[in-house]
Amino acid sequence: MNIHEYQAQELLQKFGGSDTARQSGLLPEEAEQIAREIAPGEIVVKAQIHAGGRGKGTFANGFNGGVHVCKTPEEAREIARQMLGHTLVTHQTGPRRPRRQQSAGGRGGADCA
Repeated sequence: MNIHEYQAQELLQKFGGSDTARQSGLLPEEAEQIAREIAPGEIVVKAQIHAGGRGKGTFANGFNGGVHVCKTPEEAREIARQMLGHTLVTHQTGPRRPRRQQSAGGRGGADCA
């Protein structure tokens, strides 16, 4: 079974297995709103793909890294804007080049919440 981190988190929350604040979004504005809801503190915005190495990957638009620590909601929006809708290439994707469809984030190094 292939599921993304945000999907696994939803399952864990549904069955009482997690207390970490995490959410996912499809728009940069959603990333900003999510960051506002779980602030204060740093928010981690992560690209969700079925491949390893996303932190060291590069998007087709030239943006580097599929995992970013953001200090403000506005920064979370800008990072998500550069990720969403762009192809992320990692050492594991090869020519397949999966398209980035969802961003996730969270507090203290977790996913986005």
